[in-house]
Amino acid sequence: MNKKKIFNDPVYGFVTLPSELVFDLVEHPYFQRLRRIKQVAMTEYVYPGALHTRFQHALGAMHLMGITLDTLRNKGYEISDRECEAAQIAVLLHDIGHGPFSHTLECCILAGVPHEQMSLLLMQELNRQFGGALDLAIEVFGNRYPRTFFHQLVSSQLDMDRMDYLQRDCFFTGVLEGTIGADRIIKMLEIVDDRLVVQEKGIYSIENFLNARRLMYWQVYLHKTTISAETMLIQVIRRVRELLQAGEKLFSTPALTVFLQQEVTLADFEREARYLPAFALLDDHDLWAGIKLWMDHADPVLSRLSRMLLDRRLFKIILSNQPIGVNTVAELRENLRQQIALDDHARSYFLVEGSTSNAAYVAGGQKINILTKQGQVVDIAEASDLPNIKALSQVVKKYYVCYAKNLPG
Repeated sequence: MNKKKIFNDPVYGFVTLPSELVFDLVEHPYFQRLRRIKQVAMTEYVYPGALHTRFQHALGAMHLMGITLDTLRNKGYEISDRECEAAQIAVLLHDIGHGPFSHTLECCILAGVPHEQMSLLLMQELNRQFGGALDLAIEVFGNRYPRTFFHQLVSSQLDMDRMDYLQRDCFFTGVLEGTIGADRIIKMLEIVDDRLVVQEKGIYSIENFLNARRLMYWQVYLHKTTISAETMLIQVIRRVRELLQAGEKLFSTPALTVFLQQEVTLADFEREARYLPAFALLDDHDLWAGIKLWMDHADPVLSRLSRMLLDRRLFKIILSNQPIGVNTVAELRENLRQQIALDDHARSYFLVEGSTSNAAYVAGGQKINILTKQGQVVDIAEASDLPNIKALSQVVKKYYVCYAKNLPG
């Protein structure tokens, strides 16, 4: 069988699968499932072109990893073929643990199990199926490989994941402010003491990268309409879970039912073999299939929420730099009470308070280091002559209240 496959990617052009093992991983049902999970969840409600998937993103990140490692090799750094393949596999599979609607439902499909942990569980299962062929990739993914720069390329403040999603999300949303100079950044990378650094002459490209990331968060990922749509989706799942656990009968795919009838923890995945294959069947279509049927359910909360989401009759939203005033929330609650004859608990699904935050550069233990012309390694926040880089390291928090208005009968 010919395993030398080439994909035509709208962002990079032709993308080649580097090895037969990578081909087999891409062909596996665990990875093919990513075709059915949108990269930016409900953002299509704001930007109609944002229909790209985790599948495309994973292939793009793998492609960038290959280019980066070739660039480092050409500079004289020793990187074996085995290390190169492992790093590409690690970034190819870095998002394989995402559930339906990517980040949106991490809070309510599983009980506190982040997608990174799910990725590791699925990688370990793939490693079992492939006879240990992913051992090194898992070491790189888990930051257990001594050559730290490999993990930095997979997961850090300047990794192939971010490089791809910023370019890809910018392309599909049409938000040009997210444009980054990925090619130049990659060419400016060096390795010092097995850690990734950027040549000093690449500092302006890094500044642009951080600014672009901040802008993409506020204009795309945390756009107020996106927050509203995602809040509604979370409320739908919250209501379905409540009804199922109360013994109500309603449609849900078998895989989704497993995770809605009970709260499945990481310990449950490790203890019972049935949960991982069930999770590996979940995708966006499980939710949409349910929502299309739930809009006719007898429960007035579930039916209204489902129909509103399908018809894009979204919650109104107030977004503020300060906590939403108590009087404002009370007035909204009173308006809601006059609109709909439900008890307080039922009405709570139609008015939701929350907060969100954005920090373009929070260094901590993952600094973006600059290699100066004098051979010193310094943090980008210290090396940059622009004061806004220090400002980008500050966490900006915004508060919101989403509420239903003109509810359908």
